[in-house]
Amino acid sequence: MWKEFKEFAIKGNVIDLAIGVIIGTAFGKIVTSLVNDLLMPVFGLISGGVDLNGLAYTYGETEIKYGAFLQSIVDFLIISLSIFFFVKAVNRLKRPKKEEEEAKPEEPPKPSNEEVLLAEIRDLLKKQTSDAK
Repeated sequence: MWKEFKEFAIKGNVIDLAIGVIIGTAFGKIVTSLVNDLLMPVFGLISGGVDLNGLAYTYGETEIKYGAFLQSIVDFLIISLSIFFFVKAVNRLKRPKKEEEEAKPEEPPKPSNEEVLLAEIRDLLKKQTSDAK
């Protein structure tokens, strides 16, 4: 089992995954800051001073913080839109290379030595039959 794990870890997929998680975490912090420090205060100004994060419903001793949930939804939407645009930009950069490859006319495959010999034999037989007539 250790050997299998070692082979899996060495393949590079684990390292790529770890790098993705680290970058994703940092990106998440940036987006959270964007939402908390820039967008939500602007939203609060537009909505008349309402702070989404502070919205809560209290029933007895229980407090349901639906404002924090709404703010998490806004975070998620911004992160997913950012990732969508990033992936779209990366795909746009990759696309021209594929179109260039597709635009190149494909050369027909060169005949093998056997095919060349068979064609020569065919031509000789045609020549012999036309000479005999």
